[in-house]
Amino acid sequence: MRRIVLATALTLAALAARAEVVDIDNAQLDRLLKSGVPVIDIRTRPEWEETGIVQGSHLLTFYDERGRADPPAWLDKVKPIARPGDPVIVICRSGNRTKAVSQLLSKQAGYATVYNVRDGIKGWMRERNPVVAAAPSIAACRAANTC
Repeated sequence: MRRIVLATALTLAALAARAEVVDIDNAQLDRLLKSGVPVIDIRTRPEWEETGIVQGSHLLTFYDERGRADPPAWLDKVKPIARPGDPVIVICRSGNRTKAVSQLLSKQAGYATVYNVRDGIKGWMRERNPVVAAAPSIAACRAANTC
């Protein structure tokens, strides 16, 4: 029993040591997108509709319009998008909300590499990078109950 506890503790310590949150700029986001790293847009539906989304983003609201969150339920919805050993990108409006979400993914959920889009969708758009209408993605994730 003692060996199992020690082995578990060592495994958890090793996972924590490997966990990393990396703030990225738009050029890095573009490269990661092209390499197939999934993007999770944690904003709310009105925000997606207002600005559009980065093409291919998975729409998965973390904080609702009142600032409430359900981290365990949210993490359950992340798992089909990216497993803890896989890299994942998180984006919000300006990069503030994703700081906390990145830490959650990295430190508590065991995601090894989490990329936080430093300036969010506003920064992406400010540099005239492309966005697409959110309506088709919203309809798809609502039908699947994943957003």
